[in-house]
Amino acid sequence: MGPETRLQINQFLEAVAAAPARLLMLDYDGTLAPLRKERDRVYPYPGMAAAVRKIMNGGRTRVVIVSGRELSELILRLGIQPLPELWGLHGMQRRRTNGRVETARVKQCYRDALSDAGRWLDYQELRHTAEFKTGSIAAHWRGLSDSAAEEIRARVLLGWEPIADWSGLQMLEFDGGVEIRAPGVDKGDVVRILLGEEGAGVVSAYLGDDSTDESAFRAIRGRGLSVLVRPEWRETAAQLRLKPPEEVLDFLAQWLAACQRNDAKDGATAVVVNG
Repeated sequence: MGPETRLQINQFLEAVAAAPARLLMLDYDGTLAPLRKERDRVYPYPGMAAAVRKIMNGGRTRVVIVSGRELSELILRLGIQPLPELWGLHGMQRRRTNGRVETARVKQCYRDALSDAGRWLDYQELRHTAEFKTGSIAAHWRGLSDSAAEEIRARVLLGWEPIADWSGLQMLEFDGGVEIRAPGVDKGDVVRILLGEEGAGVVSAYLGDDSTDESAFRAIRGRGLSVLVRPEWRETAAQLRLKPPEEVLDFLAQWLAACQRNDAKDGATAVVVNG
């Protein structure tokens, strides 16, 4: 972590310490957990779930996980109990801390178009690359050589782009794949909803790694800190970059320490006043 990044974080954490309300929004794949070809074997980095749990328990912070995964998959892999608030499918699903789940309705016309997109994968013999989700299909090529990945991408887009054009489905490229999905909320909308619920005075941060997090980085601009989590730099709307997992773990530890430092000060003041 460079000195400029360290200075930005230290200044931000002073605001966290003094804040009457705190909101920490975290992506899953690539941020809390490593990117892997085997998506069903992705679990948080060692120590990551414990770090988030400590903030939930002792940091007086509203913690929200915002992922492109289905909620059912996210719950299986997260390893945090009790669960924080969860948003899945880039915002189409929401699980509140009381367990209530809300899922956006997908119109029949979009479901029909997604069926066409699935049939295109069958025709191209690419169904094995696909992840079928509520309201979307994602084709993955992470872990393949550049030439193999480009070949699969070209074959997928050859059929999916015309389907998106006539149906109104959206194309969303991410690190290692592409998703065709029903139009609706994205991660930027999630950030705006959460900031609106918290109101003025909240100090917030959003940490994410992928192009799908860019809308969230733009949405939090002027309202909080945006952090790109990635081993190497890329063009981004985020304000700074942290390398996973060590620098992310360090940031979470500092967040907790800032919260507890101010809470301890408040407690000491209360003792003097009450005494």
